[in-house]
Amino acid sequence: MLRYTNHFDSKLLDPDTLEKGFEAVRQEASSGEVGYYHLPLLSQPLVEELKTVHHDIDRRFNTIAIIGIGGSSLGIKAIERLLRPSTPNAKKLIYLENSDPISIMSEMKQIDKFRTLFIVISKSGGTVETLSIFKRLIVSFELPLENSDQIYVVSDEDSILAHFADDHHLRRFVIPSNVGGRFSVLSAVGMVPLTLAGFDTTAILKGAQLFLEQFWKREEDHMLQKAAYYVTHSDHYPMNVLFAYSDTFEEFGKWVVQIWGESLGKRNALGERVGLTPISLIGSVDQHSFLQLIIEGPLNKTVTFMHIEHSEEHLMIPNLSLKHLEKSDFVNGKSFNDLINAQCHSTMQSVLQSGVSVDEIAWKKIDEGSVGELILYYELLTSLSGALFGINTYDQPGVEIGKKILGTYFEA
Repeated sequence: MLRYTNHFDSKLLDPDTLEKGFEAVRQEASSGEVGYYHLPLLSQPLVEELKTVHHDIDRRFNTIAIIGIGGSSLGIKAIERLLRPSTPNAKKLIYLENSDPISIMSEMKQIDKFRTLFIVISKSGGTVETLSIFKRLIVSFELPLENSDQIYVVSDEDSILAHFADDHHLRRFVIPSNVGGRFSVLSAVGMVPLTLAGFDTTAILKGAQLFLEQFWKREEDHMLQKAAYYVTHSDHYPMNVLFAYSDTFEEFGKWVVQIWGESLGKRNALGERVGLTPISLIGSVDQHSFLQLIIEGPLNKTVTFMHIEHSEEHLMIPNLSLKHLEKSDFVNGKSFNDLINAQCHSTMQSVLQSGVSVDEIAWKKIDEGSVGELILYYELLTSLSGALFGINTYDQPGVEIGKKILGTYFEA
């Protein structure tokens, strides 16, 4: 479980705005038009099915190579980074995402052809980076395609990648057609590689479902207040900073940037440009860079502070005093967890005192249920904000323009 605290004044928010947001997402879920709301339950049979083949996968492979980008990789990376410290025996995951030849070569050097399971993920089935890297892997490792039990495909039911998989009799998993890529981590996109790697995906799904049920019962109205505050103040505070106090949140921050930026940066029905710019920071590192801008720069940002109350690592600061270095002795004998939490709270107080609107997310500890909960939290928060902006939260017309232009660069 996580603790959520809004440090801004929610009493001034219009109750009708809160109801509008809630009813909009309730309608999305009940109509079936938007499918991610149902994934915590729908994905449970898939996870149980995958567990039946886990032993064979565990015996044959020690690495899983994920070929995918954006919504096909960011959520997986976020969950792995959060849970890897408590699941050290999970299989190694390699991510082949970008069309950067330097990173492709670097990742390929880590692949043992005979001990690696390749999972190709693309919702549309036509993602140029993914297909190009897949071709490179086929040639470089001389991968057999016909009836291969070393290549899995995750895609829409009727995509060109799905047809390719069927033609070659590859094992294929379906992304529901009503689930967008950036909202898909709790579908086969994330559940297939994470389950086969050895992570407890059942507990992740249960955590997500529990939070969803609490939301529908109106037990999580802090989210309604947060979305309403962000949207109604977006002209004054067009940026939201996620200031997360643990290195393990770095990949999660990148996932938030995608789901927030790609979902909310749109033109509304009047043709007006709307949105909230996401910025992901890591504390305490970015106290030494971006914090100055937050406190004394333009008052155009809100800040979400996130921290872990109880770390599994009980690493202590030695009770050691060094000549000339006595300035830091006030933390001697304390744990590093105490230090980073004190840094988070003191920084939050300084930001509040400077007049910046703040909210807080506190983890009791990082576990599978809490990870599932936070995934659903940000997905719901995104949907609520999109509904209040009056936009289509689930398309990305701006991205499609660039894809069309890319094709012209290689025309004869």
